[in-house]
This record gives sequence, structure tokens and C-alpha cells, in this order.
Amino acid sequence: MKIKNYMEDVVIHLLYNLVKDRENVCKCEKCLSDIAAIALNRLPPHYVVSEKGEVYSKVLNMSIQFEADVTTAILEAIERVSKNPRH
Repeated sequence: MKIKNYMEDVVIHLLYNLVKDRENVCKCEKCLSDIAAIALNRLPPHYVVSEKGEVYSKVLNMSIQFEADVTTAILEAIERVSKNPRH
């Protein structure tokens, strides 16, 4: 049985896009993992078990509100980790 939280892929993809041009954000593996975990804990999970479910999730991902919600969660997590890095 294969169950996947599609939200993880979305957060990781957007996270790398959001931090790549920000010089004031630590990009070490520990900080990026902390940012992703904090953001994922603030977002609802979106589990898929089939390719059809993954395709549906990708369509949902195109929603402007969906992307805005994920981006907001990531930016808040970046701010939190930047203030208290654990590395």
C-alpha cells in the first residue's frame, strides 16, 4: 500500500523557490527541514493513493488561493526559523 501526502511535494517545491533569492535565509538542510515541517504542520494534509489522485492534486495546486495559503505558511515558517535557527 502506498499513501503519500502530496502537500509535502508542494511545500518543498515552493520552499526552494521562495528561499533561492533570499540571502538572509539560511539554506542549510536543518533550517530548510524545520521550515518545511512548520509549514506542513500549519497546512491541511492532502493524501493521495493513486496516480489519479495525484493528478487531481496537481489540478488543485493550480488554484490561486491554494498557492497563496501554502506560500503564507512557508513565509511564516521562514520568519520563525530565521529568528531561532537550530543549526
